[in-house]
Amino acid sequence: MTELTHIVSALLAHGKGILAADESDSTCAKRFDTYGIEKTEDMRRTWRELLFGTPNVAKGLSGIILYDETLRQKASTGEPFPEFLSKRGILSGIKVDQKTESLAGSPEEEVTKGLEGLQDRLTEYGRLGATFTKWRAVIRIGEGIPTEQCLRENGKRLALYAKACQNAGLVPIAEPEVLLEGTHTLARSEEVLTKTLAVMFEEMKKAEVSLSEMILKSSMALPGKESPQQGSGQAGEKASLKEIAEATLRAFAASVPREMPGIVFLSGGQTPLEATERLNEIVKEAKKQELPWRITFSYSRALQEPVLKAWSGKTENVTTAQETFEKRVEETARASEGRYSH
Repeated sequence: MTELTHIVSALLAHGKGILAADESDSTCAKRFDTYGIEKTEDMRRTWRELLFGTPNVAKGLSGIILYDETLRQKASTGEPFPEFLSKRGILSGIKVDQKTESLAGSPEEEVTKGLEGLQDRLTEYGRLGATFTKWRAVIRIGEGIPTEQCLRENGKRLALYAKACQNAGLVPIAEPEVLLEGTHTLARSEEVLTKTLAVMFEEMKKAEVSLSEMILKSSMALPGKESPQQGSGQAGEKASLKEIAEATLRAFAASVPREMPGIVFLSGGQTPLEATERLNEIVKEAKKQELPWRITFSYSRALQEPVLKAWSGKTENVTTAQETFEKRVEETARASEGRYSH
């Protein structure tokens, strides 16, 4: 087993998933604003330490994706966060993509930046204690989009990123996110998800990325937020858990190579309950179909939102917030085994 496959199997350990705590300062600020929390570097550090220091959380978390600022920060114990997490049996990852830019010729679409200077950043991040990385691409569904050009360009950049990470001794998590925004049907989402992943894996093959030494972070096949299938239309139109699970797994079966060790889901606009129930259903269906991949989670808001609300920036709320987080991780970890019930 190579060092990278060892890290991959640790990240995909049964009964565990990954916390995405890699929100940029601006995203973190928006979430803090909701609860009137002061938007300072120290409050962000305090918030992340609240999450990372929650008792028993390593039972359900194998890794945590950090933001550049957090990777460099220290816990109140004086330990750098990667060391603080490592002592708890949790691996540290790092978001390495940068902002997006408009796609030439298709201004409604975007491609992710970050390849420039990537090798140097990877070397430094490895030195600071990161063992894995993440790169997110954004795919929108709309009138005439996504275009082949958008899928191809994002696929190429994801492949170049993955190859660079493996060369630097870090496990890449490739995240081509098909956004929830829109009025599209579940069938349209399945079609776009299938095509997005197929194109990305074509580019991975061309770039000679070792698929056994990486992880896919994927969206689920879901009807658009403004679609009647989300439950906003007439009775009986809402897509069921079973329909979502089957559509998602059909997309994977059609596009994800069997040698991929695992797939982790993003929560992308779903409520904590939706993200948990849907994961649970997908895992149960995947077991029935005897699919080859370990399927689990890499959630951000679906794990953090109830905790942030419970904390609201107040010291006296830390214990309650940590209890909330411990429960959310435990529920989601059970769902990653198809054993969730509420």
